[in-house]
Amino acid sequence: MTDTAHAPTPPPSEGRAAHPDHLGHVIFITASAAMGGFLFGYDSSVINGAVEAIRDRYDIGSATLAQVIAIALIGCAIGAATAGRIADRIGRIRCMQISAALFTVSAVGSALPFALWDLAFWRIIGGFAIGMASVIGPAYIAEVAPAAYRGRLGSFQQAAIVIGIAVSQLVNYGILQLADGDQRGEIGGLEAWQWMLGVMVVPALLYGLLSFAIPESPRFLISVGKTDRAKEVLAEVEGKGVDLDHRVAEIDRAMRSEHKSTFKDLLAPGSRFRLLPIVWVGIGLSVFQQLVGINVAFYYSSTLWQSVGIDPSSSFFYSFTTSIINIIGTVIAMVLVDRVGRRPLALVGSVGMAIALAFEAWAFSADLVDGKLPETQGVVALVAAHVFVLFFALSWGVVVWVFLGEMFPNRIRAAALGVAASAQWIANWAITASFPSLSDWNLSGTYIIYTVFAVLSIPFVLRYVKETKGKSLEEMG
Repeated sequence: MTDTAHAPTPPPSEGRAAHPDHLGHVIFITASAAMGGFLFGYDSSVINGAVEAIRDRYDIGSATLAQVIAIALIGCAIGAATAGRIADRIGRIRCMQISAALFTVSAVGSALPFALWDLAFWRIIGGFAIGMASVIGPAYIAEVAPAAYRGRLGSFQQAAIVIGIAVSQLVNYGILQLADGDQRGEIGGLEAWQWMLGVMVVPALLYGLLSFAIPESPRFLISVGKTDRAKEVLAEVEGKGVDLDHRVAEIDRAMRSEHKSTFKDLLAPGSRFRLLPIVWVGIGLSVFQQLVGINVAFYYSSTLWQSVGIDPSSSFFYSFTTSIINIIGTVIAMVLVDRVGRRPLALVGSVGMAIALAFEAWAFSADLVDGKLPETQGVVALVAAHVFVLFFALSWGVVVWVFLGEMFPNRIRAAALGVAASAQWIANWAITASFPSLSDWNLSGTYIIYTVFAVLSIPFVLRYVKETKGKSLEEMG
């Protein structure tokens, strides 16, 4: 969701740092697994370039269009909810390969749909692959990364997501140029928007091939009794100087002592329905992250700019520049989150987003002149949109997942993460499905709604969210 919706998993037992000779190999393994994140970002954002063409091709209204765009999120929710159990049964690598296959099939099917229902079906399949990738990538990286590098290597997933978003917008822009600026322009017998959706076959196949070049997680290997192979993998990523017998015993002991939390663990004592306050805080963080309207910037930005008079080619270019800003903001957050803390970043982000969204609402309130915003309002809308994405990326885009990975007590962490992630997918769906109809009603009013949620996030953080910087997971509660 950003898109940015993947749930971190509790790290396994601490091991020693990788020997420098092995670090390059560990980086290759991590980058290969993070290709799932790249596909996550790419698939989430690529639809941006096809929205108006799909509307025109099938002659559908905003409500139907919204369902076709948002329906992928149903697949996302199912994929994320089931990926962990599937991975525990067949392994992390097999899950990656299934995800890559589904990505590939979805790309081909989406590019060659027979009808609107057909396109919607392939979007659900792609969404399921996104959901799987959002869970398996971080889990696998946490399990193979040496302790000394786990934080930095774990950030590969988020970096891959935002790069995937940017690359999808760049590819869409390039394809549009080949089609002379027409989303339905023909290239090699297919319309431009079909190429946009079909190009994802390339990174999907690369992801699948890379999955055959990296080892299975030692944690999974030990869980199925393949300790000799687990030792080989540990030697690969941590160096042969490690006491492999000790490491295997350490991981095995950690797995045996883990508490498998359930939904019942999230309920307040003596209550059948009332959730613990800390769980509500996690849900609140997840929901606010989406209700500020961030995914409008990645699913609908081309449509948004075209609706206020910007030509398709320029609208695609601005979608790409917004994605670059997203990358810059994410890097800033990765640098600052352990230095200044999670809470200050969240508050700065909320204030910045609220101001930027308010300016967007003001700009969109102007009457169109010859189908375009007046020059002043047009410039303000473009600048404010980029500022909004920057403040989101350097704050809520990253710190929400850091908070969710740290704020819950050990005994409920897994179950609480699942509930918070589900809330995020639901909020993501609500925003994605409602935007076309809301914008038809009143575009300025829509951005006022997003502004209100950004403002409300400030007292929410101040009152309910505690700083987790510098605290061990055992201190949370």
